[in-house]
Amino acid sequence: MTSQPTMNKTGNDPGGPGEPGVEGSGLQAGLKDRHLSMIAIGGVIGAGLFVGSSSGIATAGPGILLSYALVGTLVVLVMRMLGEMSAANPTSGSFSAHADRALGSWAGFSIGWLYWFFWVVVLAVEATAGAVILEGWIPAVPQWGWALIVMLVLTATNLVSVGSYGEFEFWFAGIKVVAIAAFIIVGGLAVFGLLPGVDSDQAGLSNLTAHGGFLPNGAGAILTGVLLVVFSFMGSEIATLAAGESENPRKAVTKATNSIIWRVAVFYLGSIAVVVSLLPWDSKSIAKDGSYVAALDSLGIAHAGQIMNFIVLTSVLSCLNSGLYTASRMAFSLGQRGDAPKSFARTTSNGVPRTAILASVAFGFVAVFFNYKFPDSVFLFLVNSSGAVALFVWLVICFSQLRMRKIIKAEAPEKLVVKMWLYPYLTYATAALIVFILGYMLTDTEHDGRQTILLSLLVAAVVLVIAFVKKGFRGGRPAATDAADAGQVQGEERSEVSAG
Repeated sequence: MTSQPTMNKTGNDPGGPGEPGVEGSGLQAGLKDRHLSMIAIGGVIGAGLFVGSSSGIATAGPGILLSYALVGTLVVLVMRMLGEMSAANPTSGSFSAHADRALGSWAGFSIGWLYWFFWVVVLAVEATAGAVILEGWIPAVPQWGWALIVMLVLTATNLVSVGSYGEFEFWFAGIKVVAIAAFIIVGGLAVFGLLPGVDSDQAGLSNLTAHGGFLPNGAGAILTGVLLVVFSFMGSEIATLAAGESENPRKAVTKATNSIIWRVAVFYLGSIAVVVSLLPWDSKSIAKDGSYVAALDSLGIAHAGQIMNFIVLTSVLSCLNSGLYTASRMAFSLGQRGDAPKSFARTTSNGVPRTAILASVAFGFVAVFFNYKFPDSVFLFLVNSSGAVALFVWLVICFSQLRMRKIIKAEAPEKLVVKMWLYPYLTYATAALIVFILGYMLTDTEHDGRQTILLSLLVAAVVLVIAFVKKGFRGGRPAATDAADAGQVQGEERSEVSAG
């Protein structure tokens, strides 16, 4: 009979501040409720929504709404599972720590390092995207110089304290939220002919069906659209990682989980619906200028391109800020569990995992260098080999929740404050859908889906081999796990005291 991992038991904290392996003693509760709320809202809005939606519209036409709805539903279900586990056991390792306890150390090690790899590559992608915009505004500074400046500023922000990260993200995410909300309101009024002073003859709900129908390229284009939009949803899980550094982790996770439905519906489906209603899906301006810029231009709004550049830059900085935070906290959690150097789990007096941050940003700088020196070889490999990590993470969350539900019910049922709907059937259905999408990627040669999945599987296989070899040499790591468990308990006790 296989032994099951156990839930955390209340106990004394075995270490002091900044000591490796103790969750909650090194990290501090520096995030306020308003920080967590905006991180939860902004986390699901990536720069990919603004930049990448035009290719999805060109592929599926108005039917791209179904692609976004399908992926949005998937994200809602996965976040519900993650919310169930994270509300019961808030931790900076989030799904990696849950996988470690539910499936085994190999799972926590593998998905943790893959997730870290994904975000440090994102650092390079976003730094370069931001540098392109800034160089356009101030060409006196070269593109590589802007990338360096942006990375250094946000590294300094993360090194000061978790509160400074939260404050920056609060304003970055706030700008994104306000911009999209304003776009939906203004665009919606124009669609229904209620916007004074705007002459937009081509706007109207008829655009959803008048140019070849709602599915001009056939129903199969919906699945292709899924492949193009799925990665723009990565980041919705950040709130569960950040909750471990809030005053009331359980409340923060519960709130973020319960609000995911309206966030996806409003910001993704709402804004894309406005775009395809304002303009015909096959309008050349969508492909040339980008979907949101083209939509603003169609309303006669002056300097639409520069307005969107500012919003995209804000999204890029937000993604960079959160990416560095997320990568460092995952590295911190891996260090706690003995899956990374112990120095990754050490913190400063301000509760900042300095070594984990510097190691993450160092790899980010290396990736930026590859982007400028070898953009079509080394960097392309890095981007493609990390491209399917989002789906791997979601799949691991499904399997972890299947087992963790039984463990929580058996040992601490009162911690089930968030529950996955129709368990276990909806969990199995979600996992099956993710596997189907991964399989469908193998058939996609037009948009590099096959290359992305094959390279991602290759990297995942390498990490898995390392995990099993490490486990074979060490025979597990009960001491590290116990230390992490003790720290998780402390975080939960902090939450209960705050609630009281």
